[in-house]
Amino acid sequence: MPYVCAVMYVAGVLTALAMSDAPPFERFALALLWPLGPIAFALTVAVLLLASAIAYPLVGVPVVLAIGLAWWVL
Repeated sequence: MPYVCAVMYVAGVLTALAMSDAPPFERFALALLWPLGPIAFALTVAVLLLASAIAYPLVGVPVVLAIGLAWWVL
């Protein structure tokens, strides 16, 4: 699994370096920071799910119960 992540990271770095039309410094920064996009997406979705669980108790209570049950079972 770590090898797959490393290969994906290197592929993203090489793609950003080769395909970007930015100046060299920006290409390098983009190549190093490209994983922040998917991380930001996952964090945003997690926060929205938490907010919906609080804003809509009919949805939130079953979600919290399911998480608690899954934690207890595992």
